[in-house]
Amino acid sequence: MLLEIEDIRVHYGKVEALKGISLTVDEGEIVTLIGGNGAGKTTTLKTISGLRRLTSGRIRFDGRDISKMPGHKRVMAGIGQSPEGRGVFPGMTVEDNLLMGAYTRRGGGVAKDLAEVYGLFERLAERRHQMGGTMSGGEQQMVAIGRALMSQPKVLLLDEPSMGLAPKLVQQIFSIIEEINRRGTTVLLVEQNAQQALQLAHRAYVLETGEVVKSAPAGDLLDDPQVRAAYLGGDLVEETTGETTADEEETQA
Repeated sequence: MLLEIEDIRVHYGKVEALKGISLTVDEGEIVTLIGGNGAGKTTTLKTISGLRRLTSGRIRFDGRDISKMPGHKRVMAGIGQSPEGRGVFPGMTVEDNLLMGAYTRRGGGVAKDLAEVYGLFERLAERRHQMGGTMSGGEQQMVAIGRALMSQPKVLLLDEPSMGLAPKLVQQIFSIIEEINRRGTTVLLVEQNAQQALQLAHRAYVLETGEVVKSAPAGDLLDDPQVRAAYLGGDLVEETTGETTADEEETQA
């Protein structure tokens, strides 16, 4: 087990945002958190990376209790995050943005890892000298993921990587996430596109108002009627056969 979150509670002032969440991520997995706005998904990632302080509970990572560890030391320990909204430095070049991800590293290998990021994101290699703020949304998402990879993470936290992207770019980003995992990096993914997330992940947790209400292999949740109704648009029409759902037949009647 690489990451273990045990009964964590987090407050924003008097508001309890996380109400005793527990979850695990095994080495080599892709685990996704799904849920509506305000469910606590982003807060969970921020708490793991040290950007939010625990009220109570415990976080263990790679065999160590990191509950009180400062955020920058968590990066050094192997937790990398690509944040919601990308957080690209607009006045810095693409390459300088990527190199910021290696800021806490000691020793060599940075040039090699930079080349690997450019191998994953060929568009960034073409535009390495372009200012980050002039890149498209999809390109900035590539920069954010690449910057997180430059810290050599054991687990990569991805917060809404498909937000605001065209469908073609969404497919590209998810293919790259799959390749990152195939190369050995564990992934904890927060994603509003529940269909894509569940198709990609090995396991999933469903969050509602700061609590885990369901957890299972991702494929099982794809077929779960409650999950489909809440996050996948309900029962899908079988277009190839022309079949309709019971609800549609009732409406037509």
